[in-house]
Amino acid sequence: MPADLTIENGRIVSISPIQGECDMDLGTNKVLPGFIDIHCHGAYGFDTNYAREEGMKKWQKNITHEGVTSFLATTITDHKEVLLKALKNADKVMHENNPGAHILGIHFEGPYLSKKHAGAQPLSCILPPDIEEAKEYMAACHNNIRIMTYAPEEDKDGSFTRFLRENNIVPSIGHTDATYEDCQKARKNGAMSMTHTFNAMTPLHHRKPGAVGFALNQSDMYSEIICDTFHVDKEVLKIFFKSKDEDKSLMITDALYAKGLKPGTVFEFGGQPTVLSESGLAFIQGTNTIAGSTLKMNVGLRNLIEKAGVPYVQAILSSSQNQADLLGEKERGRLLEGCYADITVLDDDYEVVHTFVDGILQF
Repeated sequence: MPADLTIENGRIVSISPIQGECDMDLGTNKVLPGFIDIHCHGAYGFDTNYAREEGMKKWQKNITHEGVTSFLATTITDHKEVLLKALKNADKVMHENNPGAHILGIHFEGPYLSKKHAGAQPLSCILPPDIEEAKEYMAACHNNIRIMTYAPEEDKDGSFTRFLRENNIVPSIGHTDATYEDCQKARKNGAMSMTHTFNAMTPLHHRKPGAVGFALNQSDMYSEIICDTFHVDKEVLKIFFKSKDEDKSLMITDALYAKGLKPGTVFEFGGQPTVLSESGLAFIQGTNTIAGSTLKMNVGLRNLIEKAGVPYVQAILSSSQNQADLLGEKERGRLLEGCYADITVLDDDYEVVHTFVDGILQF
């Protein structure tokens, strides 16, 4: 519905019926909460693991072109010294007053994963959960790890899961060989989410429901989903969204270094040569192993609504408010008085017209 938004000091101070002229008339475009991508590795020739300050700043600025106002810089399994440098770099940049989207922290994907479901994660660096080592990683970024993807079947007594929750880190089940029962135990110990549901986890079988069956059967548990229609077919996207409560689905991009680059680009991901295909998918070179996507959040939203037929409100929530709630960021991801003025404006084709971060026009 038409409305006036009044913004002061980076926040929405009032939402009211249109009463006349305003500073910026957005016409009939859609005004939405800014997108929040909680699982993205990089873009525009940069990867979180590269630990280059200028690369992260470029990513932070350009990601607003797809309507993203906040994100988590996401690592991939690697050698310890690489991960420590990546964490320190992300922590440094997130505390600077740079143009572009907010970096809300780090999504630490690995190294505590299943080798059987490693996907593009380098096998040589995958390790069992280690609380003392995790403390080193946390200290390197001043406790700004917000989500940690791990394989719960490797956490035999649940102590690692409980440790994460006690330290305000979201334990997210992913890259896992977990049974349905393993996932149940993990949730009882504090697991809160599922990482890129369907990908790199035990599949649904009518006699072995696996991690996928668990994700679909827990309507009230947060679950990520890559919405490029390649990682997960549009018909399966329909099944997923029908299985989840409106406030528990999390659209992600799982985007890589190659987002914004030309097909055929070869780059390194987790120490492995990776190539960008014409479809926008990235593959470990010489294999059929998908490394990740180059999806943009506005395109993901269009896919959900136009291709998968996901209800409009549920699709919008899955791109913003649900992520904010998972992270405890209750003043982001929604257009309400008192909240940060993080706003995405789309036209009828879901192309980004403008992006505002804290009320400041970024694109």
